[in-house]
Amino acid sequence: MPVPFEALIPYGIMLVMFGATGAGMSAFRNYNNEGKRARRSLDTWDRVLMERDARLTGSLRGQRDDPKAPPGFETNSIWKVRSTCPILHGSPIYTG
Repeated sequence: MPVPFEALIPYGIMLVMFGATGAGMSAFRNYNNEGKRARRSLDTWDRVLMERDARLTGSLRGQRDDPKAPPGFETNSIWKVRSTCPILHGSPIYTG
């Protein structure tokens, strides 16, 4: 006994929607990573270098080949914030 083609329409719709969702996610990841492959299993060192690259170039995935840092690079570090905040710096004022 043949299966009526009307029974296969929902499966076709689901297949198209899963395909559209996958293509949309792939396009979003590609756009978010500036056309590069997504990074996997990042450790602390990778995150620190990504933060440094963001301060140097303005994007997490950008890199520079210039050996000299741009002006202002030495003053936009997180360590400057930590050294001025007594709670983060671990001063004796905070006994928590």
